[in-house]
Amino acid sequence: MLIVDDEPSVRMLVTDVLEELGYTAIEAADGAAGLSVLQSDVRIDLLVSDVGLPGGMNGRQMADAARVTRPDLKVLFITGFAQNAAVGNGQLEPGMHVMTKPFAMEAMATRIKALIEGG
Repeated sequence: MLIVDDEPSVRMLVTDVLEELGYTAIEAADGAAGLSVLQSDVRIDLLVSDVGLPGGMNGRQMADAARVTRPDLKVLFITGFAQNAAVGNGQLEPGMHVMTKPFAMEAMATRIKALIEGG
């Protein structure tokens, strides 16, 4: 799993949820760092990313770029914005999902399990 968020506290919380579920988490603070991991040979079952990221590349742009080499990458965007603004005109590719902040960690855990296990 790869978690990309510019807020260390959010990355820590999501990492804790993933580790409780038995997954290994890699963290990145911006889109460029996240894309670097995604373009490597590291196994990534799910990308969990904020939409608003510093450094000129938002979460959607990073996910779209990653799907060039990982076409089946599952993505969960977490955002404080309304869904439509979050994902670019509300158009989500198959396998892309959105959770709007704030959300309960239990809800995130349930969503992540469903995405990983259910496709």
